[in-house]
Amino acid sequence: MNTNSQKHIAIVGAGLVGSLLSIYLVKRGYKVSVFERRPDMRKHLIEGGRSINMALSNRGIRALNEVGLGTLLKENAIPMHGRMVHSPEGKTQLQPYGVAGQYINSISRSGLNMVLMTEAEKQGVDFTFDLRCTSVDFTKTEITFQQFSGTYHKQFDLIIGTDGAFSAVRTSMQMTDRFDYSQYFIEHGYKELRIPASDAGEFLIEPNALHIWPRDSFMLIALPNLDHSFTATLFLPFEGQHSFESLKTPESVHQFFKKYFPDVMPVMPTLLEDFRDNPTASLVTLKCFPWCKNKTMIMGDAAHGIVPFFGQGMNAGFEDCRILNQLLDLNHDNWEVAMPEFEYLRKPDTDAIAQLALDNFIEMRDLVADEDFVLRKKIEAKLHELYPNQWIPLYSMVTFNDTIRYSEAWAVGQKQKKIMDEVMKQPDIKTTWQAMNFEQLVRQMDHP
Repeated sequence: MNTNSQKHIAIVGAGLVGSLLSIYLVKRGYKVSVFERRPDMRKHLIEGGRSINMALSNRGIRALNEVGLGTLLKENAIPMHGRMVHSPEGKTQLQPYGVAGQYINSISRSGLNMVLMTEAEKQGVDFTFDLRCTSVDFTKTEITFQQFSGTYHKQFDLIIGTDGAFSAVRTSMQMTDRFDYSQYFIEHGYKELRIPASDAGEFLIEPNALHIWPRDSFMLIALPNLDHSFTATLFLPFEGQHSFESLKTPESVHQFFKKYFPDVMPVMPTLLEDFRDNPTASLVTLKCFPWCKNKTMIMGDAAHGIVPFFGQGMNAGFEDCRILNQLLDLNHDNWEVAMPEFEYLRKPDTDAIAQLALDNFIEMRDLVADEDFVLRKKIEAKLHELYPNQWIPLYSMVTFNDTIRYSEAWAVGQKQKKIMDEVMKQPDIKTTWQAMNFEQLVRQMDHP
């Protein structure tokens, strides 16, 4: 008899990470119960102001492949081969993400979540909805639940909190001694808007790209959907000259878009209604440690919430699941060893991707339209072409290479930045870059 089957694991949170984790654990033979405070989204679709499509890349796909779902989910995604940058004058420029054949995937958050929940149930995971975790007793490994009929307590062998950035499990940890916690809200919020399909049901703009309208202190992005619409997201400060605070009337919204995004207005017929009806949400970076207390642990956004500008929040959460599964393999399901190993291994990586995501926001909104930035990327692409193993661009390390840790990618990226900063200082770089000594640049990577 599989001794794992005698262990009952509770997962708090039926989002993307909790649902995938439940599949990994039930495949290991555990009895797994997932508890979710919201209704079942397969019966009551709830988006709650969160982005309705995500960028699925190699790290996430690798985890999905391990549970047999990679191919199915890639079939329900739209490849995006690069950034389509829109200038204020309406000109476009495609900036490839990597080499030919490399792309990220636009996929529906709710569609992906529903596939994962349904697969988990098929494998034997038990889901309970409309049930709120209010606290955790780490000594007893006991959850206090609240539902319409009142409060009750239930004990488990292990508890894992995957209940998002405002996690109830982590909130209980915050009440314990020597628990470090910080949260940092950026000054920008976001609002979802929509570019529908044409009357003939076709895409109104190029489907195989992530569209960006960079405007220095703010930006608009758009990702394609399977129904040939696009989900657009406006990232804008909450207060100030150009801000959500300054866009209180339909006239002010109309004028703002007419001035800064004139080419998108004709393809956004419901702009004013969407702007009025869709909530404005905030963006937070969240860090804490430790992630384990006795037989309870947290993963995904509950442990390391990040801003969405590197498209790695979901991918990092899925990688959490894969790494934990790997550690359980190595330690023969000894959780007392695997849990502390997991938090010490993952903490530097999640800190690194949190910083990279903040840095990438500046790149997306300020730099992608900058001539020097575009040239810099061309030089880096040439270096990668000539020396594919010695010079891998930072974006490619993070997005397309699932064997390089986030913390390693960040460290290498810092070295590359230093080298490229010097290269870009050369006065005639725009005309002479193709004649540079590329080998000499790559050799600098070996120096401390």
